[in-house]
Amino acid sequence: IHSKELWKYDYDLVVIGGGSGGLACSKEAALVGQKVAVLDYVEPSVKGTKWGLGGTCVNVGCIPKKLMHQAALLGTAVKDAKKYGWQIPEPIFHDWATMAEAVQNHVRSLNWGHRVQLQDKKVKYLNMRGSLVDEHTVKGVTKAGKEVIALAASCMNGIGMCFGSSPCRIIVLNSSDVALECAGFLTGIGLDTTVMVRSIALRGFDQQMAVLVTDYMEAYGTKFAWKCIPKKVEKLTSGALQVTWMEINTSKEYQDTYDCILWAVGRAPETKLLGLDKLGVQINKETGKIIVRPDESTSVPNIYAFGDIAEGRPELTPTAIKAGKLLAHRLAGRSSELMNYHSVATTVFTPLEYGCVGLSEEEAEKRHGKDGIEVYHAFYKPLEFTVAERDAGQCYLKVVCEREGDQKILGLHFTGPNAGELMQGFALSLKCGATYSHLLQTVGIHPTCAEEVIKVNITKRSGLDATVTGC
Repeated sequence: IHSKELWKYDYDLVVIGGGSGGLACSKEAALVGQKVAVLDYVEPSVKGTKWGLGGTCVNVGCIPKKLMHQAALLGTAVKDAKKYGWQIPEPIFHDWATMAEAVQNHVRSLNWGHRVQLQDKKVKYLNMRGSLVDEHTVKGVTKAGKEVIALAASCMNGIGMCFGSSPCRIIVLNSSDVALECAGFLTGIGLDTTVMVRSIALRGFDQQMAVLVTDYMEAYGTKFAWKCIPKKVEKLTSGALQVTWMEINTSKEYQDTYDCILWAVGRAPETKLLGLDKLGVQINKETGKIIVRPDESTSVPNIYAFGDIAEGRPELTPTAIKAGKLLAHRLAGRSSELMNYHSVATTVFTPLEYGCVGLSEEEAEKRHGKDGIEVYHAFYKPLEFTVAERDAGQCYLKVVCEREGDQKILGLHFTGPNAGELMQGFALSLKCGATYSHLLQTVGIHPTCAEEVIKVNITKRSGLDATVTGC
């Protein structure tokens, strides 16, 4: 839209969805001189659960998840502390209510902080459910049912856990990253936790690493029901939930009772309520997500989509934030840079954290052939585990490289303490075209887990023992 035409519109840009991506895009657009509005509304659950501005990550995703993960890590640290000489009176127990209140207070502070930021940057915040009337018109409906119409040069979509008290026995249905993260911290704070797995854990991730993650969790105390599917859930007069499931290989059925069921089966995009079908915006009928081009544009001019709601995009907060900011600059005519979705690092915050960037070994082999890749790997023991006498059998790393030339690094995988902190730096190196030769030229920081990556020298092809010895 040329600037001389903008007098027609109330806003240069209207964003539907006040999640990480939507907020980042709206604030960035305002900074480059655009007039912007954000519509965000959370429909209460059947139990009345709702939350504030900030989307999934802030309210029921990354933030509360990581804080609860930290609570579990502290429990392990208390056990380790005794080996290091700390005299800690028994019994030690975890108070759910204290943790829950602290986590919720932090989340509320972030909700408020986002509202303040929008106000400071002159972004209009509307607590309304948004939908599209046409390619320039957005309708907002308040909680009371009042409708508000806004005309915009461009429109876009950027897109927990709620226990009132501590449950005793929990079953987690599914084995995605979020499912395992939840099961991990619930086990870590002392709760009886079972994970039901239909086929494989951590689908889409490197499967050798996935096995290491679940092996560690089993040793950590999390129970697994492998190759099983739920058949029925009944609420007993006692209030307990009786779950019936079937073992796939034998068709044999089992039953047990739980205080809580965590259905970690993912989220369905709310595209049906946006009015996209009336405008001809293309949707993947199987996933319900919006089909987008590399510049986040949809099949209808002036309507864009990014973040979790966009088909084929990583469901990660940082990618939504980055994509939103870049889109804001393109719409304002300040840049033509597109979001690069390749080699985006991520971490699964399970009891033994798993960080990765680039291709899995399976995907690298599929693209380059088994003889076209070289995999360097190592089993190592974090120094912190030694005095604490903790098992490090699943602490492992591998570097997947092209076999020829300087051996460009295609993927890097690591299980161990602080995997996210470690992987962020290596993600930068992959963006810069890192090779195995670069690793060999790098001097490590001693003693750290990260230095094991730049010391790795045993290939899978060699068949040699990859266990690190010495310091």
